[in-house]
Order: sequence, then C-alpha cells, then structure tokens
Amino acid sequence: MKLVRQVTTTESECFREGVRAGSGAPSVLSELAPEREVVWRGFGGCLNEAGIAALDTLPPEQREKILDDLFLPDRMGLNFCRLPVGANDYALEWYSLDETADDYALEHFSIARDKKFVLRFAKEALARNPEITFFASPWSPPSWMKEPAHYHGGRIRQEEKVLSAYARYLVRYVQAYAAEGVHIAQINPQNEFASENNYPTCLWSGEAVRDFIARYLGPAFEESGLDTEIWLGTINGTGTLGGFGSRYNEFTQTVLDDPAAYRYIKGVAYQWEGKNALRPSVESYPELNYIQSENECGDGTNSWAYANYVFELMRHYITGGVCAYVYWNTVLPRGGVSTWGWKQNSMITTESGAAKHEYEYYIFRHAAAFVRKGARVLRLGGHMSGNAFGFANPNGTRVIAVQNPFPYEKTVSFGGVVCALAPHSVSTLVFAE
Repeated sequence: MKLVRQVTTTESECFREGVRAGSGAPSVLSELAPEREVVWRGFGGCLNEAGIAALDTLPPEQREKILDDLFLPDRMGLNFCRLPVGANDYALEWYSLDETADDYALEHFSIARDKKFVLRFAKEALARNPEITFFASPWSPPSWMKEPAHYHGGRIRQEEKVLSAYARYLVRYVQAYAAEGVHIAQINPQNEFASENNYPTCLWSGEAVRDFIARYLGPAFEESGLDTEIWLGTINGTGTLGGFGSRYNEFTQTVLDDPAAYRYIKGVAYQWEGKNALRPSVESYPELNYIQSENECGDGTNSWAYANYVFELMRHYITGGVCAYVYWNTVLPRGGVSTWGWKQNSMITTESGAAKHEYEYYIFRHAAAFVRKGARVLRLGGHMSGNAFGFANPNGTRVIAVQNPFPYEKTVSFGGVVCALAPHSVSTLVFAE
C-alpha cells in the first residue's frame, strides 16, 4: 500500500496538497473487520431558498464557479441532497404547496414558487452532477391542516380527512417534482418531530407518526405506484418529554415495533440530538439504512473551532452506521441570519457581490471530494481512531480523514505507511495498492 495523496487544512491554510514525511514512533491506524457492512450513498447539503437567493447576488461567472465547486464530481461532488417540502427556516417567507383552507381535494396544490427557488437550485445541481440523490421533508404541513392553524408549532389534526389529504399532498409533491425531471428518492414525513419553534415546525408523537405511516402515507404511496422510499425522520431526539436524552423508545422503537408501519419504512434519518439514538437503532434494526439528515448549524461566525466540531460530528455518524451525511446550508449571506432571526453557518458565504469558502466547506470536502458512491465504510482501530474515519472506494483506494487535535505534529501510520499530521489540522490520506 502507498500514500498517493495527502491534503491538509489548518486554521491558516486550507486544502494544502503535499505528503508530509513523518518521523519517530507513529500512532498506528488499523483497518478492523466490520461489525456491519455499510455501503456509502453520499455526502450532500440542503438546498434552501436563502441559498439560491444568495447565489443570485453574485456576478454570473462567480455564481457558476460556486455551483461548480459544490456539485461537480471533480470538486466537492455533493451527491445526496435534501429538499424542503414548502417553507423551512431558510425559506424567504412562509409558504406551503397548498394554503387554500379546507382544500381536501388539493385543487390548489402548486409548486410554482419552487420553480423560482428550490426546484431551480435542484436543477442547477443536477446539471453539474446527474447522479445526485434527492430526499425531502416538510417542516410543516399546510397551516389549515394544523391545530392551531399556524405554520409554527402546533400539531397536525388527527382527523381522517386531514391525514388522508396530507398523505396525498406528499404524493403530489413527488409527482410534481418528477414531472420537472427531479426524482425524489426518499420522503420523511416531518422535519424534527420534536421541535416547536418560531419558524415552520410541527410536533408529532411517536404514536401519531406510526399511525400516519401505517394507515395513510404508506398506502397512498403504494396505491400511486411511486418508487420513492418512506423513511422514518427526521428525528431530532429530545422528544416531547423534554431534554432526557435520545428518546429512542418514544420515536424510533414506537414506530418500528409496529408491523403495519415497519413494512413501509426503508430507513431512519437522524439529526441534532437524534445522534444519541443512532447506536441503539443500528443494533436493534441492522437491516435498515440510516442517514444523518442535517449537520448542526453553528452561530453564523463560521469559526475554525466549530469546523473541528463538524468533523467530530461527521466521525460520530459515519462510524456509527449511517450511509449518508448531509450538511445544512450550502450558501448564505455573511452572518447567516434566517428569515426568523437565527444566525447559522454555511459552507460558502456571500457579501457585497463576492463569495468566500468558509472552513466548513473545506472540512466537508476532505471527505466528500474523495469518497465515491458505493464505498464501504471502514472500521478503524488504534490510538488515533477516535479522531478518524475511513472508506474503501469501489476502485480499491482507501480514504482516511483524520483530525490532529494537538498543538504539535503527530506521526501516524496506516497499512505500514508513515506520514505526519500538521498541528491542529484535518487531513485526508488516500492510499492505493
């Protein structure tokens, strides 16, 4: 085995090419037998209205370059991306695909607004990478389906006519996007079942999710002949009982233990505190697939310290059993202020007609640019394995992403090859036979 490429990012220099020779006794990273085979589906981001609006403020040449940097396979190569169904917290304002009250027949359903923003963003991505997989989730049902009838907070009304209409609403969404050339591979019935906030949200209990999938969503998708998968998500974890940990039993186990719901579910999507439920889910239901559906968002400062935390989040999920990892905002204006007043990080920021690649762009690229769809997730051992994750690509190359948290150079070895990691750095090591 030989080291064919090493790329290093530090606070002062991003994505520097060059193998660093190591000396002294190395910390050995070893490849262990897997506990469970995971075939990688991809890295991606959520394509939000605020992102495409920010891109539209750039000169055409720079706008095209940013899109190329995100989606072209020979650059970042994002290939597993999320779409909101209606407004999310980085929409430019609240909307759903049918805000006409009591329209149970969905006669006023429309994706006209999406054609201006989110759908256009998806088509820009597809033009650069036709292999992108899209999954989607609503942040709120149409407000008239809820109690109280408002886009933030509340719950969907547990009435036959409402739940049936909402299932058909999601069917219509998938069909409308397919007619535009964008295939939705997966639907999650709700973003963050346990979140109630001032932006578009809707609370669900585990029992309500279970019954909606078993009685309404699953049968509606089946009757429509859709090949779109239904996933259980997105689960943010703390649950309706408050901050008592993962609430694995409140959501995941409650739904999957029901045979009528289980038969429709192909995987589980976790984000934020949902990370605490990942391990028991994988142990209990190893036959299902798992994804990380939303990277934690930071506070808009795009700091080096938070970028390192993002690496640690990636490691947690990738070594924990997911087959895809999804960043949140790919592009935002500097400061990252949402329509509802939150400040959040993004891979790329815009200001005064110029764009900047932030640290998290490079941290994410350390994995996304090197790992191919169909790769196997490696199980690593050794004293530095708590700071690393790895993949075996279909072409036989091994990709190791490793963080050096120390203020001094660290020598490591993998497959008998020794190299050095810069102080306080994230590196990608690519090995070939």
